[in-house]
Amino acid sequence: MTFEEVMGHLEELGSEQTKKTFLRHGAQEPFFGVKVGDLKKLVKYVKKDRDLALALYESGNTDAMYLAGLSINPKTMTKEELQNWAERAYWYMLAEYTVAGVAAESRYALDMAREWLLSSDELLATCGWSTYTNYISITPDEQLDLHEIAGLLEQVRTTIHAERNRVKYAMNNFVIAVGSYCHPLFDTAVDVAKEIGKVHVDVGQTACKVPLAAAYIHKVESMDRVGKKKKTCIC
Repeated sequence: MTFEEVMGHLEELGSEQTKKTFLRHGAQEPFFGVKVGDLKKLVKYVKKDRDLALALYESGNTDAMYLAGLSINPKTMTKEELQNWAERAYWYMLAEYTVAGVAAESRYALDMAREWLLSSDELLATCGWSTYTNYISITPDEQLDLHEIAGLLEQVRTTIHAERNRVKYAMNNFVIAVGSYCHPLFDTAVDVAKEIGKVHVDVGQTACKVPLAAAYIHKVESMDRVGKKKKTCIC
């Protein structure tokens, strides 16, 4: 399938209602407003064509960019390509989901996460925290740097409420991920979650809510799922 054909299918799948929803969340024109479930129907046509996936992301169209993230093989991504994707992710859906998911499954997950979470740019920092969060969810505990993760938990504990808006959201998710997926640091994550309490994030004119980290982790614990890793974080 060609780039033009994919864009044509995206236009057919778009809806004004989805566009309105995405615009409230931060998307920018031009785009068609395609639901993620509908985007997944096109993955089989794109996933074997790396150049097509890269071209879709370069289009700047949110629908095409998200489809690229669903379709690309993360293991083929270079550091330069990941950096480019992160810098072009102009709203949180792309930064926290598309780029973070692909980066977490790439060969450079930790390199990119460590660099981005220190960025003065809010969305890059958000992308960094989200990348590390995703990495924890799919990586065996014995391969994780527990000392580093504990240090990041301490950073969250002491700085989250003074952080930038979307960074606060990503940090809160980081605590949840550690408590849910990293068994050796479960108690530490619970302690941090209790201390930070409710995290206030401006979600604009949307119905989104910031999960209470302690309650979320205990829900995972009640289902006996602490430490159970995901097969993929791309969704």
